[in-house]
Amino acid sequence: MKIALLTTQIPFVRGGAEMHVNNLRKALEEHGHEVEIINIPFNDNPIGRVEDHIVAMRLLNLSESWAGKIDLAIGMKFPAYLIPHPNKVMWILHQHRQAYDLFDTEFSNIKSDAEGLRVKDIITNADVKYISEAKHVFANSGNVAARLKRHCGLDSTPLYHPCPDMDKFYCAESENYLLMPSRINATKRQFLALRSLSKTRSDVKLYIVGTADTDSVRDELLKNIEEYGLKDRVRYFDYVSQEEKINLYANCRGVVFIPKDEDYGYITLEAMASSKPVITAKDSGGPLEFVEDGINGYVCEPESDSIGEAMDKLGENKDGAVSMGAAGKKKIEDMNISWDHVVKELLKYAD
Repeated sequence: MKIALLTTQIPFVRGGAEMHVNNLRKALEEHGHEVEIINIPFNDNPIGRVEDHIVAMRLLNLSESWAGKIDLAIGMKFPAYLIPHPNKVMWILHQHRQAYDLFDTEFSNIKSDAEGLRVKDIITNADVKYISEAKHVFANSGNVAARLKRHCGLDSTPLYHPCPDMDKFYCAESENYLLMPSRINATKRQFLALRSLSKTRSDVKLYIVGTADTDSVRDELLKNIEEYGLKDRVRYFDYVSQEEKINLYANCRGVVFIPKDEDYGYITLEAMASSKPVITAKDSGGPLEFVEDGINGYVCEPESDSIGEAMDKLGENKDGAVSMGAAGKKKIEDMNISWDHVVKELLKYAD
């Protein structure tokens, strides 16, 4: 089959969603299909532009190209997943969260004023009407499925997939540092992790790995490290290669992943594939589908005292951290998360 993957790209911003789409393409190609990624540039500032994007998506025709009929479309990210196609399956990574769970918060540019409410209604109405066109709707995780049901009244099936290079992660020494790998921004909450570390009694260190979304965010992170007196206990790596990242996972004591309502979160899977326990928060979303408090990690209140206490538990108990990491490894092995399963499910509903 000729298959089109419908996704969105914010220029110069890359993360788990982009890896997800590329790996789906690879998996489909390995099953003998021709695959094209339809990558739509997206800019939601000012917020009125979102309406224009929706209209533009609905005007596109992807039923065929000069190369022939496009047999199947897989909708993945807003607003690209709104592109019409007679044979479409949805695998929603996330909706436009600024209009839903992040609406009128510090993380959203859509506020509870006349214009904000107008744009919010336009986005919701489009999702309700056009997502329903699909043959079947999958969600990236149980958390994404719950949001879709809560905000739009639409049912979907959670469909889990492996993190990139999942089979390459391994476990080595349990050294006295916690790893926090992620893009540096407000929703990933590196600043909360620094506050938490400043309240610990142990000497456990924190390694932060990830590129900041902006130079100002990076500068603020470095300033916080200085102000909390953590220069000797925090290392900031910025960008590292995949091989370097895998090695950092292999040798850490545990992983800190405390995002605000994450869709899915490769970091949880990477940690468990490395046999490392995960510290997460009660409002972190996707990681809560994998982390069991006290068994393969800690589920904390999203505040510094609680997270700091969990950091100390791992820092002070190496043997306990190793045992919890082994439990996490077993959990994801038992879940049988594979690309073969993903491809089978996505194509099951296609004509």
